[in-house]
Amino acid sequence: MRIESSFEVPAPPEQAWALLMDVPRVIPCMPGAELVDTVDESSWKARVAVKLGPIALSFDSDVRREEADEVARRARLAVRARETRGRGEAQASIESTLVPLDGGTRVEVVTDLSLSGPLAQYGRGVVHDVASQLVASFADCLRRQLAGSQGEVEAATQAQARPVSGLRVGLAAILRSLARLLRLRRSRAEGGA
Repeated sequence: MRIESSFEVPAPPEQAWALLMDVPRVIPCMPGAELVDTVDESSWKARVAVKLGPIALSFDSDVRREEADEVARRARLAVRARETRGRGEAQASIESTLVPLDGGTRVEVVTDLSLSGPLAQYGRGVVHDVASQLVASFADCLRRQLAGSQGEVEAATQAQARPVSGLRVGLAAILRSLARLLRLRRSRAEGGA
């Protein structure tokens, strides 16, 4: 599944690039993620906690930087995550490109995501909506890292450390999916009348 998103940060491309290359600083901005180990300058181990109502999932993840093109300001990470109790896997290729804007930078992110096991049962729309919410939260943390004081930076990463609440995120995703469905039906009804 391909997920495209973008967000803006209030920093010039050079400063945004420096943050993007500092993966140990970026990982804690992902909701529910924590850096476990730095293997070498382009490989890391992370853990991601997700809560789906009463079910808690924990994913051990291997993160590897496959590309870092400073001239094009494009980086690609490969992530392989395994649920610690064998309830599924996820693999992702995440390509980020920085585009200069007046007074800031737009970060364009393209993720190719593959789920297996019980995780794969969730529909594309729900996964896309959950991913969109996670990217929005991630972007907010990055914005604070680039523009905030040291206290704001610490508060931003501490807020992200809590396990991702799938119930809250999932409910919001389901509501957005229902709203899309209603708009589509209304559009079809108006078009056919």
